[in-house]
Formats: sequence, C-alpha cells, structure tokens
Amino acid sequence: MQISRSQLLFTLALLTAINTLNFFDRQILPAVQEKIRADWSLSDSQLGWLGTAFILLYAVVGVPLGRWVDVGPRKWILAGGVALWSLLTFGSGLAWNFWSLFVMRLGVGVGEASCAPVASSLVGDLVGPRKRARAMGLFMLGLPLGLALSYVVSSTIAERFSWQLAFFVAGGPGLVLAFLALFIADVRPGPPVGAAGQKSSTRNPSFRQAVAIVLGMPTMWWIIFSGAIHNFNMYALGSFLASLLKRYHHLTVEEAGWVTGLIFGFGALGMFAAGWLGDWAFHRWITGRLQVAWVCTALAIPCLLLALAAPRGDVLRCTFWLVAGYMLCYCYYGTVYAAIQDIVEPSLRGTAMALYFFAMYFLGAMLGPVGVGWLSDWSAWRVAARYGATALTEDHIALGLHEAMYVVPFLTGFLVIVLFAGTRTFAADYERRHRRESMARAATP
Repeated sequence: MQISRSQLLFTLALLTAINTLNFFDRQILPAVQEKIRADWSLSDSQLGWLGTAFILLYAVVGVPLGRWVDVGPRKWILAGGVALWSLLTFGSGLAWNFWSLFVMRLGVGVGEASCAPVASSLVGDLVGPRKRARAMGLFMLGLPLGLALSYVVSSTIAERFSWQLAFFVAGGPGLVLAFLALFIADVRPGPPVGAAGQKSSTRNPSFRQAVAIVLGMPTMWWIIFSGAIHNFNMYALGSFLASLLKRYHHLTVEEAGWVTGLIFGFGALGMFAAGWLGDWAFHRWITGRLQVAWVCTALAIPCLLLALAAPRGDVLRCTFWLVAGYMLCYCYYGTVYAAIQDIVEPSLRGTAMALYFFAMYFLGAMLGPVGVGWLSDWSAWRVAARYGATALTEDHIALGLHEAMYVVPFLTGFLVIVLFAGTRTFAADYERRHRRESMARAATP
C-alpha cells in the first residue's frame, strides 16, 4: 500500500515533534537540578540517580515493546506511550522528596520507551534506503531541539518562578501530540512472496528467532557497543553541563540553561548535515554511513578537550568548542540509526532497535549520569584534601565536577575504535540480509 507525499510529510513532522517533546521532558531535570539540589541538599551522586531513573525501566520495557512494534498497531503504541510519559512529567512537579521524584521519573521511562522503536520502524518502512539517513536525521533533530528548548524554557521558569512549574508546563503538549499520533501513516511493506504469490512464513518470526537473527550480525554487536559508549557520554554531558557552567564558570541557573540550549541547538546542524553526508557516502560505499560516523566522532575529541581547558569564567571559549564538539558528536545519530535499517529486514527492525536501545540506555545512559556524579563527588573530596580542607565548599564541588568531565573525551576515543570496527563487518551483514530475503522468496511455493 502506497501513501501520499502529504501523508509521509505529516508522519515525519509529527514523529519529529514527538521526539522533540521526548527529549524536552527527559531533560527538564538537568535544567533545574541546581534548584532541586539546593532545596533538598542532594549530592551529585543523588542527582545522577535522578537523571538516570527513567532509564531503569526504559531499557527493560523497551525489549518486549520493540517486538510488539514489529507485529502490533504502531500508532496506538506510540499514542499511549506519549500520553503516559506526559502525565507522569506533570506529576513530577508534585514530588516532595528524592524518592517521590525518582518514582515519577521511573514511570516516565515506561512511556518514552515507545518512541524510538515505533519511529525507527515507521521510517524504515516508509522511506527508501537512498534517503533513509536524511529521514532519520530529521527525526533525530528532535534530540538537540528538545534538549535546547528544555534547557532554555525550563531553566527560565525555574529561575523566575519555581522548578515545579517547569514540569507542569511540559506535561500538556504531549496529550495533544498523543491524539495526533493516531492519524500517522502506519503502513507495513508486503511480505516476501514466491512465484505463486503466497506469503513467506518468515515474515513474523518468534521473539527468540528475531533476537537470534539480529544478534547473529557482527555489525549489530559493534553498533550496540557504540551506542552504550555514546550514550554514556551524551547523558553525562546532558546531566551535568548546565551544572558545570553554573559552578565552574559562575553563571546563574537561567544563564547556564540558555548557554546549554544554544550548544544543543547548534548541535542540530551537525545532525542534519550528517544525514545528507551519510546518504551521499552510502551511494558510493556500502560502509559510507559508518565511515562518516567514526570520522566525525574522532574530530569531536580535540573540541571537547579544548572546551574543558577553557579558563574559569571564559564562557565564550568554552561555548565555542562545545558547539563544535556537539555538532560532530551528533553526526552519530542519523548515520548509525540508518545503518541499522540497512542491515536489518523490515520485520525485525523494532526488535533490533529495542535491543540496541536496551544496551544504549541500560549500559550507557544509566551509567553516564551516575558514573560522572560519583566521580564528581570523589574528585571534590580529592580537591578538598589537596587544599587541606575537611569539609566541602562550593569551589571544591565545582572543581570536582570539572575534573570528572574529562572522562567524556577519553571514552570518545574508544567510541571511534568501535565504530571503525563496525565498518569492517558491515558489508558482509548487508549482503547477508539481502541473501536471506532472496532465499525466503525462493523457498516460498
């Protein structure tokens, strides 16, 4: 069944809007956490756990949900997920202590687990391989746009009114988008057919078979590993960048939010450009998308190091190099996500994305905020001991967080190696996918 161009554009635009809200809602906490830290006297380790709370259920629920996406009503799954996370985002503003907010954020993760598997499956089915990286790049524009808007809007509301109001304001738009999601184009490609026109039995493999096929591709293992490292870095930065600007460079919560929003906003340019560049490279080399990903990631390392090396108070220099670093880091999404669609057949895409996101979030996004939060607390005490102090001051806390952030460019180096390794196995997995589809057609009577 074919869809019109207007249906396709509506679907892509709405998916991008939903993804923007997805990242807006999950980033409210880092945007206002300095206010929460002051109100509840929290440590960076506790802030890290709050930042990673939604990931605990997001990663676990995402695997069976991803398989449901392969066989179930995708637009209803998406609409239900958006409505759920929006209601719980609103409820986060009613939290009264660490544990009540932690539980609310857990629930947000259940709803948000629906977004990426549904959207990736839809884009893979509705957009051909020659334009797929651009379509995925458009969808993933929601990441930097959502983060940028969240930091700007949420920090301004928290500074001028209250951090609770920031959660209330974010909850309403999701219910509108949940309703609109019921009108997206949800069209699956036809199954492989034989000479007699009969459907192949391979269209809907069991969950165990689907997992075995996906994990049987060496490239998927490299991509999964890359997702864990990349998300560790992105969530470490996303959770503590505004705090770093406030503590180390002496900005207010609102100023830190605006600068962070600017950094994320310009990062969107890198994501969009990488989609076009990835498609161009794919036309010339089968491994082109992953080649673009690892080269851009390698170029991000010196930018991140130069940003951290900026002297205290030199916000302009720090911001300049962070903008460049984020633009290059964001090249990962459109290229790598499209590469997954290239090696995984349509009936397995929801499962593949769910397995990928399980590792990406459970091993990466969960450990990033918690790991850097713990490292920040440890470094702060180390700084205090260096100066002979027996109690932490705000200056010790600022220096400790600054030292902890150096883990990000360090791990980015490992990410380059993993992405490059993926280019060595990609061509074989790409050919193997098309061989499986050809055999399925030939085997059907």
